[in-house]
Amino acid sequence: MNDLSKVRATWLEVGEESAAQRIDNFLLRRLKGVPKSHVYRVLRSGEVRVNSGRVKPDYRLRPGDRVRVPPVRMGAAAPRPAPRPAEFPVMFEDAALLVVDKPAGVAVHGGSGVAYGVIESLRAARPQAKVLELAHRLDRDTSGLLVIAKKRGALIELHRMLREGEVEKIYLAVAKGRWRGGTKEIREPLHKYLTATGERRVRVRPGGMQAATRVRPVEVGDEFSLLEARLLTGRTHQIRVHLAHAGHPVLGDDKYGDFALNRRLATEGVGRSLLHASRLSLVHPTSGERLRLESSLPEDMRAFVRRHFK
Repeated sequence: MNDLSKVRATWLEVGEESAAQRIDNFLLRRLKGVPKSHVYRVLRSGEVRVNSGRVKPDYRLRPGDRVRVPPVRMGAAAPRPAPRPAEFPVMFEDAALLVVDKPAGVAVHGGSGVAYGVIESLRAARPQAKVLELAHRLDRDTSGLLVIAKKRGALIELHRMLREGEVEKIYLAVAKGRWRGGTKEIREPLHKYLTATGERRVRVRPGGMQAATRVRPVEVGDEFSLLEARLLTGRTHQIRVHLAHAGHPVLGDDKYGDFALNRRLATEGVGRSLLHASRLSLVHPTSGERLRLESSLPEDMRAFVRRHFK
């Protein structure tokens, strides 16, 4: 075994290319071969320092920050396969922004058992691009509009806009049950936690983070409803948890759904959470132009709606 006690920590200075990146993602990209769990352990323990102070995993780096990286033992696991170059349907692109229509079943980034995702495939397909960074995330099973920044300044402004609720994000979901009444706002606090196996989950709990989702029925049947969900806040798994709490879980949801119903629906081809990021409206972060983008329902959701809503 290597004696790490004799190895000095290293100090890295953050440049413009890493500005606004989360410290956990910064470390994961630089400590190839180190288990993700170990990276988070050294962050929690305070062994990682930024400007000599402790930081949380969601700390966003600034140009000129000095990051202390402790000596770590590299894992013996085989290296991940190199990402295959891939492009995705482009809904908008200019010098600062790229908006793609992400298919269901594709992760937005590698990790948690996924070798690589949309962002790694795009970087492999566009090696000349200096910056390609996710402005936000979609769950692996969720299809639809995904915003990627091509400039650091655009990324910083997009993050600010998302934090302050200046980006309108609207989803379509096929949910269990007959939605009663018209448009409603679900305002329930959400708490993130880890299961015994280390999986991330979210539940409604007093004292959690404030969260609000506006839900409007689009099509209502006896057994299922097609709902439009507008995010008024942007919490992890927000739509899925809010709808499940309201008694209308998203069909196919393997974390918060009706598992018996999901098994029945799997026989007719429902193999993923029927949730689609359908519309985005935002002010362009550099030009000031108002962008309104829309993605139509993917074929699997369209087919389900045709079968069940007459």
